Amino acid sequence: MSDAMRAIEITAPGRPDVLQLTELPIPQPGHGEVLIRLAYVGVNRPDALQRAGLYNPPPTASPLPGLEGAGIIAAVGPGVTEWAEGDKVCALFPGGAYAEYALTPAAHCLPIPEDMPLREAACLPETYFTVWSNVFERGGLKAGERFLVHGGSSGIGTTAIQLAEVFGARVFATAGSDAKCAACLQLGAERAINYKSEDFVEILRKEGGANVILDMVGGDYIPRNLRALDEDGRLVQIAFLQGPKVEVNFAFLMTRRLTMTGSTLRPQSDLEKARIAGELREKVWPLLDAGRIAPVMDKEFALEDAAAAHSRMEGGDHIGKIVLKI
Repeated sequence: MSDAMRAIEITAPGRPDVLQLTELPIPQPGHGEVLIRLAYVGVNRPDALQRAGLYNPPPTASPLPGLEGAGIIAAVGPGVTEWAEGDKVCALFPGGAYAEYALTPAAHCLPIPEDMPLREAACLPETYFTVWSNVFERGGLKAGERFLVHGGSSGIGTTAIQLAEVFGARVFATAGSDAKCAACLQLGAERAINYKSEDFVEILRKEGGANVILDMVGGDYIPRNLRALDEDGRLVQIAFLQGPKVEVNFAFLMTRRLTMTGSTLRPQSDLEKARIAGELREKVWPLLDAGRIAPVMDKEFALEDAAAAHSRMEGGDHIGKIVLKI
């Protein structure tokens, strides 16, 4: 193994072209960590926010972008017993995955689902950790309930549709084009709503209201989401593409017994992420092994073309996950 690796660094906060290829020393695993030789990494919205200077990594994390990927364990640190050198895994990273090698806690690794290529497996961790913890744990989605996910054609959206449908919920999704709406229907949504020409509040109210809404838009969607909920409904917020500040009438929440909650994944403790990984391995990985759910893939870029990958994601034309090939 060489002592150096290729990686993508953020040279300054800004547009996609600030992502530049560089060469850095290969990191070494500490206690409880594994070093993964990456084959593919997923491209996610937090990567773009970090690149733009709007989402700082945790103090102990690598300054390089990249939160998920798949590859082969190249080395294990002291105290690691569940994985060995040569194991194929996909993993959630605290940062640093836009590189040939990256470190992560061993407990944040998951096995590659049966017969799944590394390209697809690289797109599992960030979205599945996020959807499982927010929709099913914080949102408490149950079979038979009405579930609305905004951005249904995104990586989060395509994952949420499939998981909600396979666990027996009635799924509704918003998207911005007829092609994206068609993709949502194909994945299991019973109704796809083109937000440019239809009012999701009106549609959900006619259905009796949503029991759970997963939103990453924020802004004026927040009061609209609250109107779209049924009594005792739960709004789960995971991002704010249109801003986090809005006026809300809390008397409306009280009289209808609504719940507003949400979370971001990256700042959570290593222990909590390990707990979520265990839940996924028990309850979701068998579905992936059986082929009942799978990541939806958009386009592949070479590592050195990370700027182009970010431009595609921010352009909004993609359906599903964008990956970098290392």
